[in-house]
Amino acid sequence: MIQVTDLTKRFGSFTALDTLNMTVPQGAVYGLVGPNGAGKSTVIRHITGIYRPDSGTVTVDGEKVYENPKIKGRIGYIPDDIFYFPSATLEEMRKFYKGIYPHFDDALFEKLYDVFELPKKGQLRRFSKGMQKQAAFHLTLCTRPDYLILDEPVDGLDPVMRRQVMSLVMSDVAQQGTTVLISSHNLRELEDVCDHVGIMDGGKMLLERSLADMQGNTVKLQLSGEAPEGLEILHKSVSGRLTTLIVRGTAEEITARAQAANLPYFDVLPLSLEEIFIYELGGINEKVKDILL
Repeated sequence: MIQVTDLTKRFGSFTALDTLNMTVPQGAVYGLVGPNGAGKSTVIRHITGIYRPDSGTVTVDGEKVYENPKIKGRIGYIPDDIFYFPSATLEEMRKFYKGIYPHFDDALFEKLYDVFELPKKGQLRRFSKGMQKQAAFHLTLCTRPDYLILDEPVDGLDPVMRRQVMSLVMSDVAQQGTTVLISSHNLRELEDVCDHVGIMDGGKMLLERSLADMQGNTVKLQLSGEAPEGLEILHKSVSGRLTTLIVRGTAEEITARAQAANLPYFDVLPLSLEEIFIYELGGINEKVKDILL
C-alpha cells in the first residue's frame, strides 16, 4: 500500500502540495487526475523517492521511500519526460537496470522484442518520442515491480501501441498482483483500467474513492416536466423540453424519486469519469473563451 500523509512541498514561495493525503490500496489500479498544475507529478516524485518531503510522510508498505534503496528496487517508474544516458542503447540500458533491480527478468526482456520491435543497438536518443516511450515500458516491465508508477504513460504512442502497453500492464496486475498508479489526462482510457480514482487540485486531494462508488453516487437525470423535490443538483441544463440534471444519489434512489413524481419522461444514466472530473471541479461553469484571430 502507498500511503501519503499530510505531505507538503514548497518551491520558494510556491506551495506545490498542501498537506496532501492519499492512499493507493494494495493491488489497485489507481488513476490520479487533476488539471495542469494540480501537483500530480510532484506527488509522484515523492512516491518514487526523488523529492524529499518538506513535511508529512510518504510510505510504501509502511516504509519511508526517500533514500530507501530496498523500497525503490520494488518500484517501476515511467515519467512523462523519459531520460536515458546520452549514447546508450537498449541493451546497455538493460545492463544498467539489472544492476539496480534485483528481480530483472531477462527472459521477459527477450520476449518483449517481439512486442515493441525496437533496434537492439540503436542509440535511444535517436529514437522518436514514441519509440523512447516503448523502450521505457520494455525496460520497466522487466524489473518485475511490486509497484508501477506511470506519469502520462501513453503520451506519444499511437492508438494500437497504447492498447498494447496497457494490455501488458493489466496482464502484470492479473498475474503478479502489481499495484499501479497512473497519472493521465486521458480520462477515457483511465476509466477502462482503473478501479480507484483520486482527483487533485491546488496541491490537495479533493476526492478519493473507488470508481464504482464515484459512478454509483452521482448520476445524470434527463427528464421532461418539473424536477422532483429534494434532489441535490450539481448542474442543470435545458434543451427544448428536455432538462438534464447532474444529481447526487444512486441510480435506484433517483429512479424511485422520478417515478414518484409521475414525470412524462425520464432517464437515469451513469456519469463517465470525465464528467465526474468536470463536475467535481466545477469546471462546467467556467466559460470557454472564444478568441477570433
